[in-house]
Amino acid sequence: MSTARSDFKPTLWTSGDWNAFFGFGTNILVNMLVLTGLLRFVLKMPDTLVFGRILPALGLMMCLSTFYYAFLAYRLAQKTGRTDVCALPSGVSVPHMFIVTFVIMLPITLKTGDPIKGWSAGLVWVFFQSFILMIGGFIAPYIRKITPRAALLGTLAGVSVTFISMRPALEMYMTPQIGLICFAIILVSWFGGVKYLKGIPAGLVAIAAGMLIAWGSNLLGLGIGGLSVKGLGDAFSNFGFSVPLPAVGQVFSGFEYLGIILVTAIPFGIYDLVEAMDNVESAEAAGDEYPTTRVLTADGVVSLIGCLMGNPFINAVYIGHPGWKAMGGRIGYSAATGLMVVVLSWFGIISVMLALVPVVAISPILLYIGMLIGAQAFQTTPIKHAPAVVVALTPHLAAWAKLQVDTMLGATVTAAQAVGGLAGDKVGEVKAAALASLPQQGVLYHGLEVMGGGSIIAGLILGAVAVFIIERDFVKASAFSLAGAVLTYFGFMHGEAVGVGGGFGVTPSVALAYLVIAAGFFAVGKYGSSSVSYMPQHDLPLAAPAE
Repeated sequence: MSTARSDFKPTLWTSGDWNAFFGFGTNILVNMLVLTGLLRFVLKMPDTLVFGRILPALGLMMCLSTFYYAFLAYRLAQKTGRTDVCALPSGVSVPHMFIVTFVIMLPITLKTGDPIKGWSAGLVWVFFQSFILMIGGFIAPYIRKITPRAALLGTLAGVSVTFISMRPALEMYMTPQIGLICFAIILVSWFGGVKYLKGIPAGLVAIAAGMLIAWGSNLLGLGIGGLSVKGLGDAFSNFGFSVPLPAVGQVFSGFEYLGIILVTAIPFGIYDLVEAMDNVESAEAAGDEYPTTRVLTADGVVSLIGCLMGNPFINAVYIGHPGWKAMGGRIGYSAATGLMVVVLSWFGIISVMLALVPVVAISPILLYIGMLIGAQAFQTTPIKHAPAVVVALTPHLAAWAKLQVDTMLGATVTAAQAVGGLAGDKVGEVKAAALASLPQQGVLYHGLEVMGGGSIIAGLILGAVAVFIIERDFVKASAFSLAGAVLTYFGFMHGEAVGVGGGFGVTPSVALAYLVIAAGFFAVGKYGSSSVSYMPQHDLPLAAPAE
């Protein structure tokens, strides 16, 4: 094992860190703005709880995380003598932000009529997630070792194309006067290499341009961007100074909801495990090799600290390391982001930022990261593994499409009730009838539901099976198919819940299909390979031959 080079002192801040800081910092800012909106407007939590307890604890957790990953980057740079080492990005896990809000905290808040009860349940959810991450940190390196890179990065690309890229892309086209202009500003610099006046970071130029258009349009009475002087004035009422305080009592009071919490805490803990592995693999593909165990256990530890101080959101290594590295980020951008988060959360500035900057000006940065991660899956894996990357994408497309259908249907039912056209006791029947009619309209909802369940794990399994088939290693393809059968049986993939489905598995037909193909691959690998003739890879047809 190589030792650290004590004679080499890595540079803590470079000019590229400004680019990465404004890019990553605005990414974090968007997530904090969304999170604050969920707490205040969905969960109806009082501002004293949001700005006085939850956000200060969140700031502490994220500061600890970003400082730790800056430290890991410093040690890696010192060890290797390289000047291009980039720290892993980290922050609140965005998928879990919505899951803990809508699946845990909101139902309990509505049932009890007490948002404090919902807060306590969210804390318990993070409590268990933290320990799953810490334990999983010792298992993850072995999973990374046996799983092909195309599978790890392919399923990550699926997340980036759907849940990272699509929303900001849609927001850009909803307000193209700001979104498309800011997108062009970013692309010209980060992909085209154009430098702006006096080296001003492209992210800052884009945000400034977005603010100028939004506030300038108000002078003309156009209101592009949805900002107002009144909204900005109201935001200043949340100014103050709050430090995180222990919330151990609230954590343990939430244990009364343990049954509801564990149903999602365990599968999403496994989701975290796989996602973190994918992101570490992505960083290694970009040239920075970090220890998987230390990354996962660090996420678990800082999440636990945040939970015990009152933060109901879990920390995660973020997708996007290659993007921040490509724009010049090294060590300092991570620590600077941590300091920014503390200032924003401890002084109540988040609401002011929400009223000052149009969110659509920040959206192009998230789309840029999605573009880069999607491309990386193809660029850093063998060309012949491209089909495996594509098949790893597909469960995420299904999961995203199902979410759109579910959201639309829920909104339609709510609207029908609001105008008095739907009785409360008929809601279930109407939803069932609507879903049953979708196949006749060309929407295979049940297929989306089954394929998209546990999408990140499903993508990994499908991608790995495809890689090993391409490499004609049918025994390993069989092993991953068997793993798919077991995971499907218990609902970790291709299912909406974890369990055994009354003894027959959550989706027994899918589990059985995986089991059958596992047996078939094993038979081919062990006994039939000598009798199978293979077409050389370079002779594979790119299109079906003409009749």
